[in-house]
Amino acid sequence: MNETFRVLVVDDERAIRQFLRISLSSQGFAVSEAATGAQAIETVLASSGEPIDLVLLDLGLPDMEGQAVLAAIRRASNVPVIIVSVRGHEAEKVQALDAGANDYVTKPFGIEELLARVRALLRRPALVGHARPYCYGELRIEPAARRVTLAGRPVRLTPKEFAVLTLLAHQAGRVVTQTQLLRQVWGASHRNDTHYLRIVVSRLRQKLGDDPHTPHLLQTEPGIGYRLHGEPESQETLP
Repeated sequence: MNETFRVLVVDDERAIRQFLRISLSSQGFAVSEAATGAQAIETVLASSGEPIDLVLLDLGLPDMEGQAVLAAIRRASNVPVIIVSVRGHEAEKVQALDAGANDYVTKPFGIEELLARVRALLRRPALVGHARPYCYGELRIEPAARRVTLAGRPVRLTPKEFAVLTLLAHQAGRVVTQTQLLRQVWGASHRNDTHYLRIVVSRLRQKLGDDPHTPHLLQTEPGIGYRLHGEPESQETLP
């Protein structure tokens, strides 16, 4: 891939950092390292001149929890983050993904698979920054501002909830398949993890006041995917 892509490796084990540095450098990536959460946050925040393009983040750091590092990064940046951790429990994975991680790899891992996930994230187009606002009834979605309001009041969404809603708004009135949503929000390796998507859609309906038994706004197409209701006269045109 393009050698200008900069990857930050965050891990307290020097051997792992060295292994990842060698592997990533051999593929043309520029690699930075951090052994603590504080160093990771500082590197991301201080990288305005040469911005970090992707972070590989371990959760077991000596000075602070990796989940706290992820939260701090997300407050300042939308840089893609892949969690690389020995913690393989589903609850831990869901917590990290809901908090804004783009992917989750459990140690020990195959380096070729990890590199493929890195390349996939760096190839992914950034739709959010280019989409125009969506309006339907009292709901308004402003992707560029990362803002959702209902009857003028802000709706607090997790990063994954916002990403799913934005993709559905981008295709308003049309069915977006489960595979498309999982691939674009969670990554290609999660295209079969439909339970992640069901949880997010359920939360969205609750937060948007859409009856889960007879949803009007966010509709399910059984066995296919989801459709965000929209009509030409009730929404601003999206690209």
